[in-house]
Amino acid sequence: MVMQKNPLLEIHDYGQSIWMDNLTRDLIQSGELQRLIEHRGVRGLTTNPAIFQKAIADNALYDADIEAGVREGRSVQQIYESLIFKDIRDACDLFRNIYETSGGVDGYVSIEVPPTIAHDANATVQEARRYYQEIGRENIMIKIPGTLSGTEAVEQVIHDGISVNVTLLFSVPNYVNAAEAYLRGLEGRVAKGQPIDHIASVASFFLSRIDTRVDEVLHERQTTVGTESLNKSARVTSFMGKVAIANAKVAYQKYREMVESDRWKALADKGAKPQRLLWASTGTKNPAYSDVMYVNELIGQDTVNTLPPATLEACADHCEVENRIETDVDKAYKLFENLQDPELDINLDQIMEEVLTDGIDKFVQPYQSLLESLQKKIDRLVPA
Repeated sequence: MVMQKNPLLEIHDYGQSIWMDNLTRDLIQSGELQRLIEHRGVRGLTTNPAIFQKAIADNALYDADIEAGVREGRSVQQIYESLIFKDIRDACDLFRNIYETSGGVDGYVSIEVPPTIAHDANATVQEARRYYQEIGRENIMIKIPGTLSGTEAVEQVIHDGISVNVTLLFSVPNYVNAAEAYLRGLEGRVAKGQPIDHIASVASFFLSRIDTRVDEVLHERQTTVGTESLNKSARVTSFMGKVAIANAKVAYQKYREMVESDRWKALADKGAKPQRLLWASTGTKNPAYSDVMYVNELIGQDTVNTLPPATLEACADHCEVENRIETDVDKAYKLFENLQDPELDINLDQIMEEVLTDGIDKFVQPYQSLLESLQKKIDRLVPA
């Protein structure tokens, strides 16, 4: 009997780890998460406020804990944290073996600090410390947004010896800022004679949201072309769905430059782990594109891809595994040059700022919505 190959397991042979972007209590209690670890090669997990909003809002599994929280006199915020912290701890325990056998490279579960403090460095540091202490698991990774204030917080939190997932990175300069913050945090510990070999970090580089926004702008340009310039219209179309992957490949080149520098090698000699690029927002939004395009094109050494469940299953079915992260890099640079042509005039810097702002909003809104729906559930379960 010929065993069917699992592309998700093959990807690991190329130096990339597959994580999953999802967490619910029933996923843990049903044994499904354990199955995904064993049979889908899932080696870590990421969460965000939108995921928790979907998990908790209409799920009766949380009702008993909500009622207990009310009886203990906890606030809505405290009840919310008690719910998600339990899920995070239980998930960390399931990934503990991977964490240990990988030497602390994989096996992490990421949880984001409240998105409402994305532009407050001091509050971010305080919440990161508190989350780390209260969750109490070595393989917890605190998610901090890659805003200017966020990267300031990243340096301090790394300096504290806490592993960090720098999230909501869209532009290459923002990624470089995140990488610099990681280096400074490690160097600060070395200067004090503190160990750095137990700290890990990933830089979560978002993909599909970039293509969605760039495609919108390209479509606007195309509608102004008219039928008198069909060649120009075709040229505009040729760029659609191409920018996010090109952007990621350029970011990876920056990563390579960093790990080949003397500055990094000095830290590596003391046991530092590289801050891997993590491909996020990898569920394809446009049905005209391949549902695994953000996996197939970005397989490569020292990277992570965190997949929503549908993309995870699609990849298990038909990903085409090959090391492509450093292919067509020259075309990626050329694409950025073309977008700046006067006839297109695509301001990528502006677009990246827009999607970052929008990305924060997309986490703030479900976070606030969850607290509101949780209050309604409290009122329903435990009437005053």
